[in-house]
Amino acid sequence: MVSPSAKEVFIQGLTRSGKPFRPSDWAERLSGVMSPFHPAGRMPGAHLGYSPWCIPKVINGVKCVVLNTALRDYDPMAWDFVLGFARDNELQVVEACLLPDPAPGHPASDAPAP
Repeated sequence: MVSPSAKEVFIQGLTRSGKPFRPSDWAERLSGVMSPFHPAGRMPGAHLGYSPWCIPKVINGVKCVVLNTALRDYDPMAWDFVLGFARDNELQVVEACLLPDPAPGHPASDAPAP
């Protein structure tokens, strides 16, 4: 269950037992299926890019899908489909949010990496 205050949900490519999920391109495939779901509605060529509500990412070396809760408001069945995929494949799901990269010249962007 996702809390009402969450803005993003990360579906991680790790099963509940901690094993990597296969196939290795699962995140791109899932995001590709969701490409027609877009804030501007169905658009020509939408299948050529990912929906801003369902984006594949690698976070801390783990392949993930970042699912924005705006999809839940736009199309509850699409939201349920993606979370059902995670549930059926026993993938780890966490609530979180991606922070934007600091602007160039911002003190945080000039800090040395740990």
